Amino acid sequence: MANPSSRLDPASSSHLTSRILAGVDVGGTFTDFVFLQDSHLQVVKLPTSPEDQSETVWRGISQKQESAMRDGANAIPFHVIHGTTVATNTLLERNGARTALITTKGFRDVLVLGRQNRPHLYRLSQSRLPALIPDELRFEVGERINARGEVQEPLCIAELHALGSRLVEIQVECICIVFLFSYLNPSHEQEAARILQEYLPQTPLSLSSDVLPEYREYERTVTTATNAYLQPRVGRYLQHLQDKVAHQSLHIMQSNGGTMRPTTAQQLPVHLLVSGPAGGVVGAYALAQQALETSSPSIMTIDMGGTSTDTALCHDGVPMTTECELAGLPVCVPMIDIQTVGAGGGSLAHADSAGVLRVGPQSAGAHPGPACYGLGGTQATVTDANLVLGRLPVSQFGDEAAPLTLQPGLAQSAIRALGQALNTDNLQATALGILDVANAAMERALRVVSVERGHNPRDFTLIPFGGAGPLHACTLAEELGIRQILIPPAPGILSAMGLLLTRAEHHASRTLLLGGDQILAQAENIARILVQLTETALSVLNEDDVGPVSASPFADMRYAGQSYELTVPLDPQMSPQTLNQAIARFHQAHQQRFGYADPNDPVELVNLRVRGAGQNQDLQLPQSSMPPVPDPPNPDKQAKTWFHADAPVTIPCWFRERLQHGNHLPGPALVYQYDSTILINPGWQAKVDPWFNLILVPAA
Repeated sequence: MANPSSRLDPASSSHLTSRILAGVDVGGTFTDFVFLQDSHLQVVKLPTSPEDQSETVWRGISQKQESAMRDGANAIPFHVIHGTTVATNTLLERNGARTALITTKGFRDVLVLGRQNRPHLYRLSQSRLPALIPDELRFEVGERINARGEVQEPLCIAELHALGSRLVEIQVECICIVFLFSYLNPSHEQEAARILQEYLPQTPLSLSSDVLPEYREYERTVTTATNAYLQPRVGRYLQHLQDKVAHQSLHIMQSNGGTMRPTTAQQLPVHLLVSGPAGGVVGAYALAQQALETSSPSIMTIDMGGTSTDTALCHDGVPMTTECELAGLPVCVPMIDIQTVGAGGGSLAHADSAGVLRVGPQSAGAHPGPACYGLGGTQATVTDANLVLGRLPVSQFGDEAAPLTLQPGLAQSAIRALGQALNTDNLQATALGILDVANAAMERALRVVSVERGHNPRDFTLIPFGGAGPLHACTLAEELGIRQILIPPAPGILSAMGLLLTRAEHHASRTLLLGGDQILAQAENIARILVQLTETALSVLNEDDVGPVSASPFADMRYAGQSYELTVPLDPQMSPQTLNQAIARFHQAHQQRFGYADPNDPVELVNLRVRGAGQNQDLQLPQSSMPPVPDPPNPDKQAKTWFHADAPVTIPCWFRERLQHGNHLPGPALVYQYDSTILINPGWQAKVDPWFNLILVPAA
């Protein structure tokens, strides 16, 4: 199967001289590149270098540069938007920096005490991951600021000087400073940082008043500690990358769907924790705006890769949250609201102690991978099940840079061994059972972002992507009652495509904790604080030179007595009237999310937020200029595919690059392409739209 760049970049022979926009998404196995130049797209996949991901990034960019120069162009500037997994992997693998925590006397064990929640309520013996910063690296100093932001006890300068000498002696790599109520008055944190830098001038520091100036002591401590823990490793990676792509414009994808300059990302790496998946949601939303011809499409996304599946629901924009748990840690920074489950193509299937079939969350990974890869894996996976059921091509699987021929015999052996553990000798029934369990896990994740939040899945279009998503889309849509599926032209690289559609962003926030009548009485003070937050957010963007910028204010609100908030937009022209409108929006949001609202209950304003943003990338995806052709070409091949355990069905198969605008494909059918395989279930039909998306709907 050909690389789709043959379709997306039809004018390859012309001399292209304008700036090249490059989206680069680094994965565990492959790094995806999407290059946009003079309205022409080109897709490239290269094996990821595990030793230094920046080597792969530079190799792809330099190859594109050399290709352009061979076409007769001079050296062409690049604007690179990069999604990275360095921060995520560092946290998951717990191999970050040797970090010291400096906090108010009496509060050194906040990281250990946490919220005292039991992850498993009825499990008698439980264990949890050790604290991010060990006991011997958590230190206290005398100081105290009260809940009104007033200095109750001065900062003990002598203790700080002694601590500075101690930190030099034990050779810490990074320092985080978290004092009580510093979100109201950061002076003690700033003075402590100044003193410690005299002793460790090259050591990065993270201040909670910079990273997360909000209340909730545990979450603020964890988020600041996480930022410090990531700083050295992420900083080194980004510095290596900047050295390699010198003289090129470089932005890094944030978890919130925006981008930032590498220098800002080095200071705030906690904002990069879902950098890659965020690009996929942004890309899916932009594609839906174009294909569904609406500025506010209602979509659900499912990004199914080798290890896990990410889901999100977009209604009135890309969903945002400030509450996320990653690697067992509550990280409270703005990010796209994504739910992740351990169900991917490489998820391992096994029988538990009761003889029940389980799938995931353990994965075969890239090496040895599924049994059918022939790299040493012997345990059945979701990919093996799809192969045994005739839903994957045996040859030309994977990418041109690393072609892979799947081995059905190895997949059958692995699934047959699993069937014996499950007391069945029906190979296809075992394989179908694996898919049923994996689909059930993904369906639950989709219900979490939809039904559990007051949305009916039937009102949404499903957009599956990632290498495995389009194989499972019809089944998931049937279970949820979804009536339309949109599959992008290159679903396996949609996260890299999404990077081209992002804009620079910076968020600023502050806790107020105003209740009842205080909200309206403090209208002038709220307006003043919003001005300060706006200046903070926009100043960072102006330093990054991203062009025209704008700011959008928001408020976190809750009913009195609640311990969670909902974020609602604010009118920039602050007044008692606009605050009343914001309170009304909160009641509506609460009704939507939880099924009830009481306009007579007092409302609290907890946090103020401002989102500063540059301009969106001006990107129009390629569109067919030819009239629609309803009849597809003759099928390229046929496949025996199992939908039930009793007998297979022979179905047509097409290579996607041969399909044209307007082609109608009745199901059941398979569509092969270099980065994914699409299954059109019985009872479904597909049509190629003008942008070469496949639109799947139930057959009439």
